[in-house]
Amino acid sequence: MKEHEESRLKMALKDLFRGKKQARTTDLPTLWMDQPDIPWNEYPRPQLERDSFLCLNGRWSLKHNGEDWGEILVPYPPESVLSGIEEQGKEGDVLTYERTFTLPGGFRKDRVILHFGAVDQVCTVYLNHRELGTHKGGYLPFSFDITEHLAEGENTLRVEVIDDLNHDLPWGKQSRNRGGMWYTPVSGIWQTVWLESVPENYIRSVKITADMESAAIAIEGGTDHMYLNCDGKRYAITGNTVTVRPENPKLWSPENPHLYRFTLTAGEDEVKGYFALRAIESKVVAGKPRLLLNGRPYFFHGLLDQGYWPDGIFLPGSPEGFTWDVMTMKELGFNMLRKHIKVEPERFYYDCDRLGMIVFQDLVNSGDYFYLRDTALPTVGFQKNTCHPAPSEERKAFFLEHGEGIVTHLRNHPCVLLYTLFNEGWGQHNTQVLYEHFKAFAPDRIWNAASGWFKNSDRDLRSEHIYFGSLELKPKGQKPLALTEFGGCSWPVEGHRFNLDEEYGYQKYTSSADLQAGLSRLYREDIIPQIGSKGLCMTVLTQVSDVEDETNGLVTYDRRVVKVDGAEMRSIANALKAALEADVFTDS
Repeated sequence: MKEHEESRLKMALKDLFRGKKQARTTDLPTLWMDQPDIPWNEYPRPQLERDSFLCLNGRWSLKHNGEDWGEILVPYPPESVLSGIEEQGKEGDVLTYERTFTLPGGFRKDRVILHFGAVDQVCTVYLNHRELGTHKGGYLPFSFDITEHLAEGENTLRVEVIDDLNHDLPWGKQSRNRGGMWYTPVSGIWQTVWLESVPENYIRSVKITADMESAAIAIEGGTDHMYLNCDGKRYAITGNTVTVRPENPKLWSPENPHLYRFTLTAGEDEVKGYFALRAIESKVVAGKPRLLLNGRPYFFHGLLDQGYWPDGIFLPGSPEGFTWDVMTMKELGFNMLRKHIKVEPERFYYDCDRLGMIVFQDLVNSGDYFYLRDTALPTVGFQKNTCHPAPSEERKAFFLEHGEGIVTHLRNHPCVLLYTLFNEGWGQHNTQVLYEHFKAFAPDRIWNAASGWFKNSDRDLRSEHIYFGSLELKPKGQKPLALTEFGGCSWPVEGHRFNLDEEYGYQKYTSSADLQAGLSRLYREDIIPQIGSKGLCMTVLTQVSDVEDETNGLVTYDRRVVKVDGAEMRSIANALKAALEADVFTDS
């Protein structure tokens, strides 16, 4: 493997001086480039689904600092090809979106709710020239009750957005100086805008807490008389809570992603949802700490998933793009995706729920990043007693609020089993306090407080990132051992690369066969022996797809070429499973 590695010094210099030379880039159309008049016209909230749905995606007018930028195709950010704009703003710029709508006949019940999937980074929303409210943070949904502001006939909706890439707020991997492992930023509306109408007393939310035997469903809102239909049975609801205990429960796993679908009725309101029965825990088995899925040791064979697309940036051209990613990675033998410092539309998590893909969800970083402190020195071993500056009170408070928002937003999705609090020190602060807080907030999930390094706190995993040199891991204590980033194996496929002049990755290969041979050596010679000898129970390979300069994906950025051999990758997955079974399911 060493003959394929780029030197650490070369990688450091490349990252340090990125952007000094203007690289040639090109558009890469995906399979989902063609757009209907109303893109993403699928119901956006599969865990609380109503018949009432009016999608407001499509053509909006867009002004930039008061000047006309033309029509934009929502929900694509203006920096993207699919938006029709392809322009990047500067700090202090104001984007103003506007469109009109008329409610169709029979749509309106008692209340009308306006929903935004996500708007980056700070927005103020107006309906018929009245301010509805302001929202901060670019990754979570929000809504307004617009009943009292509606006009008969045509209504005018306006959204004003400022995106300064304020590092007191979550910003992920966005950079106006894109290059290397930093990507083109997005601004403004980037998820579905939609309306629903509900009765006066309606179900506002459900909270599902499930294990291997039952699911407890707590309901906010509704009426005094509610009932739930599930699996052919009707359950009366008292005290806004019901527990469903299926006979002969079918457990959810990537191998058998069984979902129990239900209908919840409250007076005139009715919603559909689903739950799954499963559990994750840490336990010592055969003398080694292991992660258990549904009571049995399980090897989490995963990939880093950035969630970027060449034509929509933060979005594929259709929800089918999410389905393609999940199914392609399953066909290659993987059972887990680490969603890397980005929160996706719920359609992604729904695909993982129904198709059977575990999600290891990162919280989204805020705070400043320093290459020497946060990447270069830790990569070569300086990982202790690193000083991170004290965050502002605003940043501390919003990180906590936003993290709770992510967990609350995703808690009903059975695929989401693990969380990362901080990645490689990016914005890391108050680690022990935050670990304790989030572990209490979501005790049924596994929490990795610090992925990679700077592990000066408790956590549920011993997590390492290794891209250079030996992959030999060093178990310590009674925490399951996880290699949460490794590989970065680069092969740029001509005709399918975004950057025509440069490639970015940690191991260099020259063909599909060369790349596959390198991956096979990594897994068969370095990873598999450590499952039994060290108790390794998770790996996260970098990564699902190429992303802009990065050419280290198993598929190209446009998703048109799968670079690896499917049969060999499935054989590797089977070998990982066999190594675990040989270690923990023997009589010795």
